[in-house]
Amino acid sequence: MPKPVLVVGAGPVGLTMAAELARHGVPVRLVDRLPARDGQSRALAIWARTLELLDIAGCADAFMAAGLRARTLDIHAGRTVLARIAFGAIASPFACLLMLAQPDTERLLEDHLRTLGGHIERGVELTDFVDTGTGVTCTLRHDSGEVETMDAAWLIGCDGAHSLVRRTLGLAFTGATLPTRFILADAHVTGLPTAPDALAMFWHPDGAAMFFPVPGGRYRIIADVGPASVHAPDLRAVQTIVNRRGPGGVTVSDPVWLSAFGVNERRVRDYRAGRVFVAGDAAHVHSPAGGQGMNTGMQDAFNLAWKLALVERGQAGPALLDSYGIERGAVARQVLSDSGRVTRIVLLRNPLARLLRALVVRGVSGLPVIRHMVAAHLSEIMVAYPGSPLNMGDAAGLRGPRPGQRFAPARGHAGAHSPCLTLAATDHDAARALVARHAGLLSPHIRPPPDPRGMWLLRPDGYVAATARADRPQVIDRALERIRAGAPPHRDSGPVAG
Repeated sequence: MPKPVLVVGAGPVGLTMAAELARHGVPVRLVDRLPARDGQSRALAIWARTLELLDIAGCADAFMAAGLRARTLDIHAGRTVLARIAFGAIASPFACLLMLAQPDTERLLEDHLRTLGGHIERGVELTDFVDTGTGVTCTLRHDSGEVETMDAAWLIGCDGAHSLVRRTLGLAFTGATLPTRFILADAHVTGLPTAPDALAMFWHPDGAAMFFPVPGGRYRIIADVGPASVHAPDLRAVQTIVNRRGPGGVTVSDPVWLSAFGVNERRVRDYRAGRVFVAGDAAHVHSPAGGQGMNTGMQDAFNLAWKLALVERGQAGPALLDSYGIERGAVARQVLSDSGRVTRIVLLRNPLARLLRALVVRGVSGLPVIRHMVAAHLSEIMVAYPGSPLNMGDAAGLRGPRPGQRFAPARGHAGAHSPCLTLAATDHDAARALVARHAGLLSPHIRPPPDPRGMWLLRPDGYVAATARADRPQVIDRALERIRAGAPPHRDSGPVAG
């Protein structure tokens, strides 16, 4: 019987990882040291690209039914609207920002995992591990006091910013802590002069106040409070900030969560050491600006799971796994850079800098192309892997995405339960010959191409692995053979396109 993969941490990233491995037929154990789900609603935002991947996994409908679909981001100075970014312009079947409390995200992912035959082992803590070269010997402590030694095929640390897996590996978590602290309140809000499906940010000389609608008629309020050490605020402190920075006439009541937090911007350089990986907050943490954190972590899971499944099934060489850190490390660098830049713009205190900020935002947001670009960038549909060692071919002269770019999905196009790649091509003899020659690795279902003159090889996570002109199927053939053999080592990729 094959050894299972051990996933540590049952937050959104660990749940996504375990569910994707199970969907691809890989034995998996998911453990979490907590005896029950944490009820605090840390992450709220699920962007279009993550919803597309959940759709491939077959569970996006449940998320869409449970969440609140935010339609715009409005930036205000008092009652003046400086900019409005419409999410309906996102070129995706999921043209919105889905607002959903993290406990509900975890519940839906756990439900999905159960349908695939998996479950969470709660009250089980990883205390140590040793990579033996052919597996990972893991020491688990159960809340009953039992100590278990298990042999895992691979170990994946999805165990958060204080990751034991990362620390045991000795991976440096380089970066900095921002000097500014923030307060947070989940509460009912009345008198806010914005649409109920709009995110609202109010700029003031004292700082910013942000309002994020969530299901149940509540809002999350976040405000920066300077460098002083701040404990969780009371309702009066939150109301005082809202009165001063907001548009006036806004009342905050019935808080369900009050907290204070700081922001770290850190990442690992290496996502893998032998048979051990890190993902999500164990690999990267950053400012909550843009709501990218949980999405980036879940997309780590979608990236790694299909590659690990191919290797475990003997359909790809283990060098394929090196592409995980190359691809996702480049994404993390870009997310840290972008979120840090946005945070520093929001936190401007210099009066001249704030005036310039307002003028620039109002001016450029009047251009539709800029508004659409901002929405697309926030939604993560622009995330790409231009430096991936898996890329092959060239789409020059063809209408459609290039290698490493996202292939526009069709709504409800659920992926296979085996980690197959897919061909997008006109259904002709050459395409059918490729499917026959790579049975088991290439899906028998051929998708329509964006340009009948070309062929596209699509990865299980919806990105393009290779492109070729229709009269050059040997390029696709070589790309599939490279995946079977395992991609060669590759230097760290450059910035992510988008």
